Amino acid sequence: MIRARTGLRAAAAALATLALVATRAQPDDGFAPVAAPAEHRRPADQTFLTFPEWFLVFSPAEYAYYVRSRTPTRFPFLGHVRQFWQSYGAVYGRIRAQYPFNAGYHVMIMVIGTSTTVEYVLRSAYETLIGRLSELTAGGTLTEEDRYGAAVAQDYVDFIRVEPWYKYDFRSKLVGLWRDTPPWGPAPLRKWERRYALTTEYAIKAGYGWLIKLGTQASYDTPLPVTAVLLSHLPEGAQAALPELKILKALPDGATLVTVPRYDAFMRYADGLARRGATFIEIAGNRSTILVSAIVPDGWRMPAGAKLLFAQPILTRPGQQRVALEVAVASLAPLLDRLREDGVAPEHVFDY
Repeated sequence: MIRARTGLRAAAAALATLALVATRAQPDDGFAPVAAPAEHRRPADQTFLTFPEWFLVFSPAEYAYYVRSRTPTRFPFLGHVRQFWQSYGAVYGRIRAQYPFNAGYHVMIMVIGTSTTVEYVLRSAYETLIGRLSELTAGGTLTEEDRYGAAVAQDYVDFIRVEPWYKYDFRSKLVGLWRDTPPWGPAPLRKWERRYALTTEYAIKAGYGWLIKLGTQASYDTPLPVTAVLLSHLPEGAQAALPELKILKALPDGATLVTVPRYDAFMRYADGLARRGATFIEIAGNRSTILVSAIVPDGWRMPAGAKLLFAQPILTRPGQQRVALEVAVASLAPLLDRLREDGVAPEHVFDY
């Protein structure tokens, strides 16, 4: 999975390359022969290791939703830092005895976790000390700069679900901040404080992203944007409904090897296939366990066949929690069906 994603997905691929080569042999030794071509196989532990990357998509998404109607002064930045490291601890505890140590991925997680920790600590301190003071001068109303920042936050989340963060055009957003928002109006102190905060954020990220992009493009190949999936059968009408699905091979027993988009789109395609009655036999060369996250109400009862890896409250939405569920690849479709029946939308399927 190395493309979004927290913006750092593609960079993840970069740092994990050496470790992947070392562990590439057979992702699920002991199972039936792997159907996926070699270039489509990914180690089984990556379904767990990609969670911390994706948390750094989930966190900006929660932030973007929060600031649609509120200022960011009380957003729980420090709570998100704790949740990132708690989730990584749970992931590491789960895989350390079962899989070879994936040094590249662990280094990548430490790098993105540390950089995010520094960013969130600084933002928390700034918003608590400076942001709240300027907020008092606005009388509880949002300025044009607040609304602009909220729109950019959502645009950024939509982008990093499918592209690396460093490709996001922070420079144009910085230009738009000064071009498209009037410099004077109600609550001028709040307006100019927000201009300073957003200008600093966009300028730093534009420069840092440019450096990361140079290094990544110079040193690493672009990862495949598709996942190879072995299905029990190809449901009628699936290709019409899921246009990016491509058939690689039809097997004599009726099973079909296909490719579907990776990353965020994988969940949509997996759910579409499950709705049409397909069963997953193999994903990215793996037939054992896959991780699924979902946002569920407190008290939700986990279905049989799934194992809870950990649960975390959604800090800005009381009464809801994120659950990370382990399930056998062959049980992925029934789990997606059960979530749908419960009125629960899966948050992500971690396709290795």
